[in-house]
Amino acid sequence: MVRRSAGTEGGPGVCRPAFVGRDRELAVLLGAARARPSVVLIEGEAGIGKSRLVVEAVAVLRDDGVRVLVGTCHPLREPLAFGPVVDALRGVGPVPPGDGGGLGASGVLPAELLAAPTPGAPPWPAGHAAPRHLVARGVRALLESVGPVVLVVEDVQWADEATQELLLLLGRDLPADTALVLSYRGEDLADGSRILGTAFRRPPGTGGAEIVLRRLSAADLRLMARSVLGEAAAPALLGILVQRSEGLPLVMEEDLLTVTAGAGEPVLGVPRSLREIFAERVDRLPPDAVALVNAAAVLTVPASERLLADCAALAPDAAEDALTAALAGSVVRELGPDRYGFAHLLAMQAHYDNLPGPLRRQLHERALEVLQALPVPPLVRIAHHARALSDTEGWLRHAMAAVDQAVAVGDQGTAAALLNEILEEPELPVELHTRAALTLARIAWDATEYTRTIATLRRIVAGPGLPTATRGEIRLDLGLVLLNQAADPSGETEIERAVEELEGERPEQAARAMSLLAMWETSRFSAAEQRAWLERAEATIAGSPDRAARASVTANRITVLGAQGRPEAAGLLAELPRTDEDPEVVRHTARALANAAEIGICLGQDALAAQCCREALVLARRHHAHALVVHCRSYELLLSWCAGAWTDWDTRYAAFLADYVDEPLAVDDLLATAEGITAAARGRAARAVERFTRVLARDRGRTNVNAMGAAAGLARLHLQRGDLDTAWRTVDDYLGLLPAKEEWVYAMGLVPTAVEIALRRGEHQAATDLAAAHRAGVEGLDAPGAVAEQHLCRALLAEAEQPAVAAEEFDRARAQWTGIGRPYAAALAAEQAAAALVGTRPAEAAARLTEAAVVHDRLGAVSDAARCRHLLRGAGQQRPPSRGRAGYGDELSPRELEVARLLVDGTTNRDIAAALFLSPRTVEHHVAKVLRKLRTTRDGMRSVEL
Repeated sequence: MVRRSAGTEGGPGVCRPAFVGRDRELAVLLGAARARPSVVLIEGEAGIGKSRLVVEAVAVLRDDGVRVLVGTCHPLREPLAFGPVVDALRGVGPVPPGDGGGLGASGVLPAELLAAPTPGAPPWPAGHAAPRHLVARGVRALLESVGPVVLVVEDVQWADEATQELLLLLGRDLPADTALVLSYRGEDLADGSRILGTAFRRPPGTGGAEIVLRRLSAADLRLMARSVLGEAAAPALLGILVQRSEGLPLVMEEDLLTVTAGAGEPVLGVPRSLREIFAERVDRLPPDAVALVNAAAVLTVPASERLLADCAALAPDAAEDALTAALAGSVVRELGPDRYGFAHLLAMQAHYDNLPGPLRRQLHERALEVLQALPVPPLVRIAHHARALSDTEGWLRHAMAAVDQAVAVGDQGTAAALLNEILEEPELPVELHTRAALTLARIAWDATEYTRTIATLRRIVAGPGLPTATRGEIRLDLGLVLLNQAADPSGETEIERAVEELEGERPEQAARAMSLLAMWETSRFSAAEQRAWLERAEATIAGSPDRAARASVTANRITVLGAQGRPEAAGLLAELPRTDEDPEVVRHTARALANAAEIGICLGQDALAAQCCREALVLARRHHAHALVVHCRSYELLLSWCAGAWTDWDTRYAAFLADYVDEPLAVDDLLATAEGITAAARGRAARAVERFTRVLARDRGRTNVNAMGAAAGLARLHLQRGDLDTAWRTVDDYLGLLPAKEEWVYAMGLVPTAVEIALRRGEHQAATDLAAAHRAGVEGLDAPGAVAEQHLCRALLAEAEQPAVAAEEFDRARAQWTGIGRPYAAALAAEQAAAALVGTRPAEAAARLTEAAVVHDRLGAVSDAARCRHLLRGAGQQRPPSRGRAGYGDELSPRELEVARLLVDGTTNRDIAAALFLSPRTVEHHVAKVLRKLRTTRDGMRSVEL
């Protein structure tokens, strides 16, 4: 089938070649773009027809009444974060007012993203780039307000890093009536990389497609040629055209334009390249038009008529005639309002390569002169022309100026690309090498792909030409990226080496590195060694006039004391300044408060954690500390989970993850652990195992104390299945951290779980010793959660021989958890107390089990509630009152709803039976009724919304 385009292109009367060989791809693209929300990726080599496929789809979608916004990435760009999206959003027209779900409430949308400022959006301070997640939120709100809409971004392989991250954020949380279509060249990506990075996965409910374009067949190419030349086209000519194109429709299209322009048949034997095509076409132009085309090839990017005229040294009237001739001859095309250039990079490169060397040099000199005279000189392009002229000094000067401009506007991607080029320059002056290396290290934090950042920083610190202290600064940043983003414990080794390189010349930076080593939660240093690092840092910084550096060390000291449960930490935290003439001092206060919030959650200091979180969030927002805002939002989520706000936990957690990309490891560990505990409580064992395993897989060296909760959760699942050896191995890896780090105060379930496993394995002495070590390690410290876990350990040790004593200790744990404000932990302790009393005080046990079941029901912990009722039945006690009416007709009963929710997760009948404490036959009965009432199959349950 041949689909003809309604438009014309080239000169008068020249029809655009038919759209051939892509019917299946067009159908896939249209289907995905209509099934919004969706993300469509189109991959193909240069000249393969990605843009033509998009053009055909856009025409159909616009006929459907869908708004289509199109932006294109270019290989040479000026510093402007989100540049292609800027171009696309300018097609929106008037921006809807920020009411309802409007823009003002959704975040900051910088004015440069639109032709006019966003209504209702608060201003962002001068000199600060708006955080990317806020920009993404603003763009998302705009797309939502103008839907149905399809956002197309072409040639994404050239996107700046900010645009890549924006597209990633949008792809993970698209508005319901939006499609995102991205085209790119796979061969221009690094080996093994993906166009949106490894962080991108289509979220549930978001459709899409991945389309890979292949070269056209000879039959398709003949159809394409005949659509222009007619059915009577000579077979010999068709054969030549097909052979020259080598399956690339762009080459065929350019050849056809040459033939239809009157040049006759291409000469046999010429090379298969566009150079000859364009040479023939340009030869037919008048001299002024040739001069203008030459200027366009040297300028590289689309340019205005005035700029082309100035670079070609043409008077306005002559330039107008020349541009008209070049357009009529299909040599250049109009690519936007007053923007002219070649239709494709291949075409531009073909003509540029045809220019004689001396002429290219003259044109670069002229372009450099014209661009430098502009009111706002385009620094990247100026640097490009200086480099083309072999003016190394000029190129470096302009490139560094472009770097400074890029950093100032938040375009770290352009800055990093230029810095990498600068640092690859042989015999780079030491001063410039130092400046470039430091700048690259300092912008490393905004890198979307940390693997690329780490490789660059490693290369810099391993190379020659850097002063020792500068190498230390860069190594310090490398260490932090390794620890924060890659979860690589070797980052501590880099920071330790940085101390040696910094201590002599830059004591403030050295002290910062020392205090970081004292603070980091891995097994490399014991608690005693951490204290030694702190003392060394404080001695190094003593008397320094750098107040921000002193504040950094103080904040880290308070964090270490808090993590060890030292009572004095709270007083020191209260003394930190909340206002200061130096904003960096206040940022360190905010960081100390945020750290205290996280530690408070781990120690069971929930009230203190909430207070610190509120203060830290206010300070972080006031001083634009974006990373701390992300941390604090996660702590708010965790605190609400601890307090029993489980009803919409999955939804709120998913929304949090959709808001941010590449969250710091510690934050995600705690959230993922909470999600795993919730899943296990609801009988979703497979999901719980996946969440716990994900945390432990990241902590490959078993060195992160924040992973202890996941280890405990996974071990409990093994324990429930009777796999005692695997359960013990899971916790044993982490038990060694507690004495070495003196962090017995962390109440993450590890010690009580280990004690229970040891007892079940018959290792009573090991359990007793572990409980005693825990008690000694917590004595005199501020650790409410650890106190509750002490009671649990005592109860477990007494349970077999002294059930009444065990019940009392379980009850003390329940009271402690209740005082902290954690209903789930309290209900579990109450259930354990009841289980200890079943044999001696059955009525009291029944009352306690019933109360625990009520709490579990309220939280949605169906598996725990079922276990309570199972204990009641096993003890011969009266069952609690029915939770529902009899006879539900075609509606699901409460029990069937529990079964249905487990089926949605793909849970097997066997696991459902274990989760709900039912017999396999009973589960089979419930499953059959669920499937009948919902009119679906077991596989179909995965797409059911309950």
